[in-house]
Amino acid sequence: MTANTVQVDIVSDVVCPWCYVGFRQLEQALGMTGLGAVVRWHPFELNPDMPPEGQNLREHLMQKYGITAEASQTARARLTALGAELGIDFRYSDGMRMVNTFAAHQLLGWAMGEGAQHPLKMALFHAYFTDGRDVSDPGVLVEVAQSVGLDPAAAREVLESGRMAEQTRDHLSTWTQNGITGVPAMIFGGKYLVTGAQGAENYAKVLQRCAAEAA
Repeated sequence: MTANTVQVDIVSDVVCPWCYVGFRQLEQALGMTGLGAVVRWHPFELNPDMPPEGQNLREHLMQKYGITAEASQTARARLTALGAELGIDFRYSDGMRMVNTFAAHQLLGWAMGEGAQHPLKMALFHAYFTDGRDVSDPGVLVEVAQSVGLDPAAAREVLESGRMAEQTRDHLSTWTQNGITGVPAMIFGGKYLVTGAQGAENYAKVLQRCAAEAA
């Protein structure tokens, strides 16, 4: 790690639109500052009790946050417009579902050791928000892993064996026990916590502070 490179740990879920937005804003901040970053993704489950069949996304949001259908539609429109500015193609549909992401987090934990965690995370965001795929489906997860160069047979074995399950649960617990209750939560340089998608300008300030301290 050099003075011009900042470690950024991002606690996130693959079905969290603001996590996708926040990362794109971080990319903008890196471009603004000319700094580099080593990004590590960490697991967070927005809905750890979501059943295997999932739930209609609009119904889920209305039930979880007590909002109306109109408010949900307004929020989707806002996100879609913001995403377009950041190069994200949010394609919300009436049939879109909220799903359980524990298997996806297991695969991401394994992919870190394979040197492909970041591309897998980006591919999972795209699969869910743009392609409307079910990222709780093992078959979909294996296909997405293969699309970023991971061995599909090895990815399938990770999911079928459950060998990453205990480690993933431990990582999930670590962040919640440390007070993380919402995502994205970004830790810059191992010491500055920024929660929510805070915009490129704010991220740039934190990046510059970390770089200055490292220098």
